[in-house]
Amino acid sequence: MNKKLATIALAGALSLPAFAAHFITIGTGGVTGTYYPTGGAICRMVNKQKAKTGIRCSVESTGGSVYNVNTIASGELDFGISQSDTAYQAYHGEGKFKGRAIKDLRSTIAIYPELLAFVVAKRSGIKTLQDIKGKRINIDVPGSGTRMTTEIVLKAFGIKKSELGKVDELSSSEGPTMLKDDHIDGYFAVFGHPTANIKDAANSVDIDIIPIQGKPVDALVKKYPYYAKGLISGTFYKGVTHDVPSIGVKAVLCTSSKISEKVVYTVVKTILDNFEAFKKLHPAYKTITKKSLLDGLSIPQHPGAIKAFKEAGLL
Repeated sequence: MNKKLATIALAGALSLPAFAAHFITIGTGGVTGTYYPTGGAICRMVNKQKAKTGIRCSVESTGGSVYNVNTIASGELDFGISQSDTAYQAYHGEGKFKGRAIKDLRSTIAIYPELLAFVVAKRSGIKTLQDIKGKRINIDVPGSGTRMTTEIVLKAFGIKKSELGKVDELSSSEGPTMLKDDHIDGYFAVFGHPTANIKDAANSVDIDIIPIQGKPVDALVKKYPYYAKGLISGTFYKGVTHDVPSIGVKAVLCTSSKISEKVVYTVVKTILDNFEAFKKLHPAYKTITKKSLLDGLSIPQHPGAIKAFKEAGLL
């Protein structure tokens, strides 16, 4: 090699980074939902550190929880957002995953709560969950996540469906219209908050959201590891003037045990180190805390995530 070529080769070598870039992808959900902007927010924060870490992050719109868990298992996704109950069923081979447990699935952080909201018309006179007796209530379609959680909660509070004045079994998407047309007094729905569904109801009817709290909720959280308590902010919906305690699942950032400790550690540490900035990226994060990122982790946590939380003094 002549001197000129040797000089060019040396200059090219010196311009290369000291490490090869590592590309990761986060599976989310539909572009209009909360999972997609959540994945985007995480990736933007990770990519700001890419010169130092060598990790580059991209987000992918997907079919949601079940798709993400299955695609992590197949090795096509590095991370994916899933409801905590879906992650639990996948790891244990239950429900939709019966007979095919995904034992490599790991949790990292539980990002924000998807809480059960009991939305009522103020004209109904419903002030507490016990006031539901004799009222017209929509409990969602059989087999839905809302229906499952609603039935578990009612049972925990000793309320039988036969004690309701009328039971409707339509999708929670019908709730606002049914409330507006005075077909029901209230409806149950599981959402990440704020949601357009309840905003629509609040713009048509004077509404309230009823607290779901107390010893029955404490017992449920203890019994079902995928449930967690949370607050629906009183600033989210017109007419609701108080923060509303409730129970629900968590949106969990999942990964595989096959993903390196360094990569998972970097992603989780980036979120913890920039937590206040992260909270401002979406209204659904308004009520979360660093400690709440550990609530609702229904499957084993990845060692890289554990390391980051320990360094932050949270474990």
